Amino acid sequence: MTSLTPRQVKAQQTKKRILEVALELFSKKGFDQVTVDEIVSASNTSKGAFYVHFNSKYEIFLEKFKEIDDFYENFIETLPKDMKCSEKIMNLVKSQMLYLRDDLGRDLLRTVYMSALIPNQPKTLSNTDRKLFKIIHSIVQEGQEKGEFTNHFSVKEITMLITRCMRGTLYDWLIFNDENFDLIEESQKFLRPIIVSIQNEK
Repeated sequence: MTSLTPRQVKAQQTKKRILEVALELFSKKGFDQVTVDEIVSASNTSKGAFYVHFNSKYEIFLEKFKEIDDFYENFIETLPKDMKCSEKIMNLVKSQMLYLRDDLGRDLLRTVYMSALIPNQPKTLSNTDRKLFKIIHSIVQEGQEKGEFTNHFSVKEITMLITRCMRGTLYDWLIFNDENFDLIEESQKFLRPIIVSIQNEK
């Protein structure tokens, strides 16, 4: 493996600093209230350095979503191969909610949802090319091939149902803003009837 040059290491450190500072500012002030100039100033970098790594402030979110998707991909590899597909989905959703609650947080996630409504911006939350969608799709496909899930619905339809359930639970968590709202418990409660409805009767 080729080691990085000091210049490449410095570039990576700069990108990481810009990313972390920008996310913190978005969380505190809201996406629309933060400018690139403010990110540059707070991260003690230059505008040129910012645009070397990001085309716009929205790309900060895209970078964060890559990290989140990597988490999903790594998590699914830890599950036993012989685990039922329904259990894989339930475990994946549980891990997702824990990760988003503890690592991203309500304030930043609220900003992500609000930013998804901005015209002419990439629709990351609904992008079916994301790793999360592909992971769910592959589990559903496996479930159908093994006869665990019904073929009355297409793999794509079931995948959309499950991912819509995930987004809906997160959305409720954000709009209710209730400290008693247990994100993990509610996600499982919301998802369970969907899983039951797609399972083949024994």
